[in-house]
Amino acid sequence: MTISTSTIRRSVAVGLVAVTMPAIAAAGPLQVTSSVMVEHRAAAADGTTHVALAKATKVAPGDRVIFVTTYTNTGKQPIADLVLADPIPASIAYRAPNPGSPAPEVSVDGRTYGTLATLRVALPAGGARAATADDVTAVRWRLSDALAPGAHGERAFRAILK
Repeated sequence: MTISTSTIRRSVAVGLVAVTMPAIAAAGPLQVTSSVMVEHRAAAADGTTHVALAKATKVAPGDRVIFVTTYTNTGKQPIADLVLADPIPASIAYRAPNPGSPAPEVSVDGRTYGTLATLRVALPAGGARAATADDVTAVRWRLSDALAPGAHGERAFRAILK
């Protein structure tokens, strides 16, 4: 089965807009884009492996993908208390933050966020178990500093298509 990444991007973009709307309304324009990328690895002449990111056009179960969220303050005022959130589509399994990107807070229920090690999943028969990466349903990043006018940034996480 092959899935178009436009469906995945659409799901992620809806979550980003919903979470950042209070910041947009209160502080000014915020441009947010979400991309689904894949790694292309190639052997270099010196024996090393060259890794390049490319936009994913079609992915299949088992493919590793990288969700990249970029943001820019296009307004004239700083945006404070900015939270970027990505719901994770059911067809995607979260794996880890992308190298170079801060680790996000994760959620297994869309309401409670924290590190994966602190989260629990309720069991149908009662009780709970430790959450795993496969249980993650959403990620978010809280920007600790106000985003200055014209400033931009990027956050990313790795996942795999179920």
